[in-house]
Amino acid sequence: MKRALIVVDVQNDFCEGGTLPVAGGAQVAHDIAEILHHWVIKDPKAPDYDHVVATRDHHVDPGAHWSPSPDFAESWPVHCKVGTEGAAFHPNLDPQPFDAVFLKGEFAGAYSGFEGRSVEGAMLADWLREHGVTDVDVCGIATDHCVRATALDSVSQGFETRLLAGLCVGVAAESTASALAEMRDAGVRLG
Repeated sequence: MKRALIVVDVQNDFCEGGTLPVAGGAQVAHDIAEILHHWVIKDPKAPDYDHVVATRDHHVDPGAHWSPSPDFAESWPVHCKVGTEGAAFHPNLDPQPFDAVFLKGEFAGAYSGFEGRSVEGAMLADWLREHGVTDVDVCGIATDHCVRATALDSVSQGFETRLLAGLCVGVAAESTASALAEMRDAGVRLG
């Protein structure tokens, strides 16, 4: 049994000051970085992960996913455009510990990290299986959108999945509560 941490979309555009900010995003970036720092230095109190990976929105031209009049359900303001600072990891989060980064949404909207590919072209589920991962912890931004989709796909792909709710932040209280209930009902453990 191997465990991996999936860090979902901790990017500038999803944190305060970005084009699609989620309140508390910068703090979540900091808190995840603290966990990763202790993991890298092999602190005995750090979580026991065999691998740490991340996902990133990586939009080139995602079509109707971007809109000048977004509905904030299926369409959104321009965000995480390739080549912009908004697409970069938040500066509170050092990406060096990541074993792989999975990019999603180049030419269409994409929410789940399991829709992403590594630079080498590997899909997230395949990469995890190739590395013997059976258990996954999920954290990041936003609980009620991409974190939700990633956790649900993780369960549907057969991974034992736990949401690290204290290392996530959602867009709105009501949609976050609904997402948490949906994840729990699907078999995601909330931690």
